[in-house]
This record gives sequence, C-alpha cells and structure tokens, in this order.
Amino acid sequence: MMDFIKGELILIDKPLNWTSFDVVKKIRRNIIIKLNKTGIKVGHAGTLDPLATGLMIICTGKLTKEISKYQEYHKEYIATLKLGATTPSFDLETDIDKTYPVDHIDEVLIHKTLKDYTGELYQIPPSYSAKFINGIRAYKYARSGKEINLKPSRIYIKEIKIIKFELPVLEIKVICSKGTYIRSLVRDIGKSLNSGAHLIKLVRTAIGEYKLNEAISIEDFERQLKFM
Repeated sequence: MMDFIKGELILIDKPLNWTSFDVVKKIRRNIIIKLNKTGIKVGHAGTLDPLATGLMIICTGKLTKEISKYQEYHKEYIATLKLGATTPSFDLETDIDKTYPVDHIDEVLIHKTLKDYTGELYQIPPSYSAKFINGIRAYKYARSGKEINLKPSRIYIKEIKIIKFELPVLEIKVICSKGTYIRSLVRDIGKSLNSGAHLIKLVRTAIGEYKLNEAISIEDFERQLKFM
C-alpha cells in the first residue's frame, strides 16, 4: 500500500504534448480522489518540454522536500535532430525559418564536432523556454515577437555520441547536467557543422540511476490506484 502523505517516488513516462505540470496535476488529482483528502503535495524533479517524452520523477507528500536532490542527478536523453534547417524554437513548435546545405556533412565530421561538446560548456537557453525574464517566462516574450537576451548558463555534458545517422537525420545520446537544453545543444551542433539543425524528437531515458524502462504510464498509475 502506497503512503502518499509520508511520501512516494513515482516514475512516470510522460506522454507527448503534455506539460510537466499537466502530469503533476493529473497525478495529484487521482491521489486526492483516491484518498478523499485535499492538500496532498505532489511535485516533479525536472521539467520536460511538451514535445518531449520520457522519464519524470514524481514525488509526493514529505518526499517533495527531497526533489532538489533528484534534480541534481545527471539526465540521459535520446535526441533526434534534422540537419539543414532551423526553427525559432529549435524544435517542431515553430515552422522552419531557414535552410542550409548538408552535402558536406558525414559521420566523420559529426564525430569530430561532437567531441567539442563534452565537459563544461556555456549554453544560451532557447528564447522559447520557461526561463524567467523580469518575472515573465521567456516563451511569452518570444511568442509575442519581442526580442530578449538570455544569459549563458554553465552546463556539463558527460557523454554525447551518435546512435544513428542517415542524412539529414541524426540521432544522438546525451548524458548531461541539470539545466541543459537539448534544443540549444542541437542548435549549436548545427552551427558547428556549418549548417543548421532543429530537434524533431526527444526522449529522456534516465535520471541518475532511475531508468525509463522502470516507469509507468499515467493510465497504468490510475489502474494501480483502483486496486489499492
């Protein structure tokens, strides 16, 4: 029997087009209905964009006090990017704004380029992000057409390697620190290849020792609750 007030750690496979807040809200609502009790604390240890899927760590009750600990863990992603084109959001949220040549790109060049993206780096977050600028989310400025200057953030990339390459699509594995924007990484890789790139798929496969294959869907969580 789960004790949601004392605290439970729940591994959820976030579905496509859901915000991280949507997931927390849905989990909290189901717990409140099950326990017939309000005021249940529920939080998550690391935001995923709506267009990303994969592992989320959900904490309940007193365990929410430890969220910051889980946020510090390295994250693992499988990212699929399309070379030769960019979008303002660096992903599929917005339409392609520029195209670039890709004929000069081969696997040797990609291997060489990716070596420059390991270790400590400074990265400029996407303008279409949840970063606060003067108390307002950056994406609100971006969607209204206002230009903003985001300061570089220090990140750490432990590992980055090719999983699959078939021009113009490249699939990579990335193990990185918290605060890393994979969309920004994709943008920077495109520039380093003397081309452009944008993210077309992102899956978070691990947070520290916790793996995506251990996670359950929201529907499975709801079914489990029914039999508690």
